[in-house]
Amino acid sequence: MAGNDEGLWVRRFHPADDAPFRLVCFPHAGGSASYFFPVSRALSPAADVLAIQYPGRQDRRREPGLATIAELADGVTEALLPWLDRPTVLFGHSMGASLGFEVARRLEARDVRPHALFVSGRVAPSRARDETVHRRDDAGLIAAVKELGGTDAQIFEDEAILEMVLPSIRTDYTAAETYRYTPGPLLRTPIHAHVGENDPKATVDEVRDWAEHTSGRFTLTTYPGGHFYLNTHAPAVIGAISDALRPSDLRVTQ
Repeated sequence: MAGNDEGLWVRRFHPADDAPFRLVCFPHAGGSASYFFPVSRALSPAADVLAIQYPGRQDRRREPGLATIAELADGVTEALLPWLDRPTVLFGHSMGASLGFEVARRLEARDVRPHALFVSGRVAPSRARDETVHRRDDAGLIAAVKELGGTDAQIFEDEAILEMVLPSIRTDYTAAETYRYTPGPLLRTPIHAHVGENDPKATVDEVRDWAEHTSGRFTLTTYPGGHFYLNTHAPAVIGAISDALRPSDLRVTQ
């Protein structure tokens, strides 16, 4: 498997066929696979990085978006099955953390345990908030996205681009805000949680409760900054992923 386009769901910017593990990255609401291009570049060739592309954006913009985490998780899980030939790490930011968690649950139900799940900037599944940004009009939705500061400001100044991306942003916000955890078996997969100390979307206490969702190891790391602390502290997060995947720890976990 090589190249940038690996089907509908998977983008592989720096193929590393001989890497000892794979990292699968799940974007935030309104995000796209290209957000993780720098992560792929930083980790290649030590890791084979796969970035997930949701429907309704970039090269999938003509497809209708999926408005539930369950639908997204079902699609991603099926797409990942051919890629599970080596230890696989999942990393999701914001909505992507919830999606990564649900993909991990589906993989474990198939007796495939990811090596680790990294969750970033997202409340624990058991700590869902009652949020309604997805119900706002376009101006309200744009204001909410701007406030978080993770989207290129130029997008909001170009009406043509804005008209193209707003539907996927609204669909993603719908999926993220209507997601509710369905109780089930604890993950056996270790969970490593990361969050900005001033994140308006996820307090440190809300993120700490990810510990309740695994019987494996749990760690919590905080950073200065808000919801998109990741933009500033990406090297530290990438370092944490690398530290958790020392060669001596790499093994296929079933």
